[in-house]
Amino acid sequence: MMRRRGVGVVGVAAVAHHAGKKSAQNQAAADQAAQQQAALDQQSQDLAALQAQQAAAPAAPAAPAAPEVDPVTAQLQNLANLHTQGILSDDEYSAAKAKALGI
Repeated sequence: MMRRRGVGVVGVAAVAHHAGKKSAQNQAAADQAAQQQAALDQQSQDLAALQAQQAAAPAAPAAPAAPEVDPVTAQLQNLANLHTQGILSDDEYSAAKAKALGI
């Protein structure tokens, strides 16, 4: 007796379903990869624009050098602060100022 080999109607439907499912999975993976690539492209464009903007921005001017403070001037400023705070009286301030100035 001869056996007939074949998949039958149910087998064909199962194979077709599996092929369709696999195709949909492949398409979803391709879509996801395309979205990721688009996001990377956008990040690259943003980075390039930021670098161009920074390159075009003028450099900040250098801070001016702090002037050297004369020790006598510093002492007079200190005495004035003490007088303003009420720590030195008018007479004490005048005497200390005269001493600092060498008068």
